[in-house]
Amino acid sequence: MLSTLTLPAQITEEKLKGLYKEMWLIRYFDEKVDQFFAKGLIHGTTHLCVGQEASAAGSIAVLQRKDKIVSTHRGHGHCISKEGDVNKMMAELFGRVTGYCKGKGGSMHIADVEKGNLGANGIVGGGIPLAVGAALTSKMKNQGYVVLCFFGDGASNEGSFHESLNLAAIWNLPVVFICENNQYGMSGSVKDMTRVEHIADRASAYGMPGTVIDGNDMIEIMNTVNSAVEQARQGNGPSLIEMKTYRWKGHSKSDAKKYRTREEEEAWKQRDGIKRFKETLIEANILTEEAAKQLQQEAKEEIEAAVKFAENSPEPSIDTLLEDIYA
Repeated sequence: MLSTLTLPAQITEEKLKGLYKEMWLIRYFDEKVDQFFAKGLIHGTTHLCVGQEASAAGSIAVLQRKDKIVSTHRGHGHCISKEGDVNKMMAELFGRVTGYCKGKGGSMHIADVEKGNLGANGIVGGGIPLAVGAALTSKMKNQGYVVLCFFGDGASNEGSFHESLNLAAIWNLPVVFICENNQYGMSGSVKDMTRVEHIADRASAYGMPGTVIDGNDMIEIMNTVNSAVEQARQGNGPSLIEMKTYRWKGHSKSDAKKYRTREEEEAWKQRDGIKRFKETLIEANILTEEAAKQLQQEAKEEIEAAVKFAENSPEPSIDTLLEDIYA
């Protein structure tokens, strides 16, 4: 029963079921991308968010359609959660004309402005000022939308992070900064890169609330982000939420993960956000084991269909080489 869970008012039983399937969509998408990179069928680079599904799905679940997000280089989950088209995403990674950037941008340039996804970003911390700009637009034009700004723990040491939080605070902007702390910036442990215990501790320096939560707990994520979003929407300014999570794969496709132990990886896998969310929904009598398997299978079939769509789509013609570029 939904009444056994403490949730934001807009989160219905059907929404919860949809979120469970969405988390599997994210995982299957990135696992499939990993397979094709290993086979040499996808080129360039990519950063996978396997293990981090909850932070994307739970955060974006509480938004209104008009709200915006700004993503990161590890952004496939954000795009899927903001109603992204997995066919167009997969086609983009395959370098096909049916992709989001007509096959020319790859993993780190996917955006869907109509859906409110202002885009991934290949520059660490590069999206944070863009989120502040979008929030400033919302305030100055009285458009009423809130911006979720995703970034990783490594970005919290960039100048763009500090300047952006300061501006958002002094201008009282409707933006929620979400640090997906997956414990490693490339190959360096966050413990070796900062002297504060929690990245969210830095919020106090800018006069905004800072909160640390379990980034693999869907219920805590939805409630925390919803509260921050509503505060921002009511004109009470920005906040910083740090979600402690873990990426199961390497930093990018070339990462052998030699800087961490298999024991650490296994310990985090035991805290899998998808598994925990399923257990929560079953305990609340919202899902059965059979229904959960069905939703998981539907997600898998959607990703398989996306692969076929990408494989059957044409590659860009050489004649289009200089189209859709800035310079």
